[in-house]
Amino acid sequence: MGLAFGSFLNVCVSRWPAHESVVQPRSHCRSCGHALRWWENVPVISWLTLKGRCSACRAWIGWRYPIVELSVAIAWGVSIWRQLPAVYAPDWTVIGIFDAAWFGAERMALCWLLIGLAALDLERLWLPDWLTLGGAAVGAAMNLVRFTVHFVWNIIPLHWTTVGGPISHRAYVFDVVVRWIAAMLAAPLVILFVRWVYRSLRGREGSGMGDAKLMLLVAAWLGLSYTFLAFVLGVALAASAAMAVPASRWKPKVGGEGAFARPPLGTLLCVGGIVSALWGSSIIAAYLRWASFY
Repeated sequence: MGLAFGSFLNVCVSRWPAHESVVQPRSHCRSCGHALRWWENVPVISWLTLKGRCSACRAWIGWRYPIVELSVAIAWGVSIWRQLPAVYAPDWTVIGIFDAAWFGAERMALCWLLIGLAALDLERLWLPDWLTLGGAAVGAAMNLVRFTVHFVWNIIPLHWTTVGGPISHRAYVFDVVVRWIAAMLAAPLVILFVRWVYRSLRGREGSGMGDAKLMLLVAAWLGLSYTFLAFVLGVALAASAAMAVPASRWKPKVGGEGAFARPPLGTLLCVGGIVSALWGSSIIAAYLRWASFY
């Protein structure tokens, strides 16, 4: 499923910037228009068989196609794998199974979206509002559904506890909603603050508004702790890339004057968001143990 949806995501990434339909026409070579036969459209395998080139005009297809397909497949596989223990737990509950299924679906949808945004920003330095803000709205709606189910299912003991024991449903709902609202407000403000500091010191823009909207998207899906982990990972990757790769290499495929001598921060924030979504709980727990918080 991940490979198939990764293949569809490649179609979206290729056609969205040109404002083309992702349904019609059928998959074809972007250089010569050759319509792909079924055996030329098998995820990853066709790319390897054709050695990354169109069978008609021999134009280079690009590494993005197999990378996106494999990325979606791996992210989806990990999303499902991490939720399986809830199914086999001897003390499983209906609300526990719901949480596992809902978390898995959330992570799969978020990773699919972030992989697409990462590819768009890497190739074109483009993070469209209808994807970032629309994605944030979808994430907020999915979490609202989960909060509502937990609130209604008030006869089931909660997983979240305080030092004194299980917290009440009213306190739980209040705490979760406040944290989510705080995350959605704080995450883009961090990017805007960094943008303002960079412009004050360097006299030019260091990041776009698209990056702030991207952080809003991540916060709407993941909440405060995981969003700041995504931010830290993205900034660390950006700093490493800026030191490792010459500035002249960081240019989008289009835009001429829009070429920036910097790594695509949006792409790296997406990578941080994916890592945080899939392994954030383990990373945060390891950090808290290392820092002797518990």
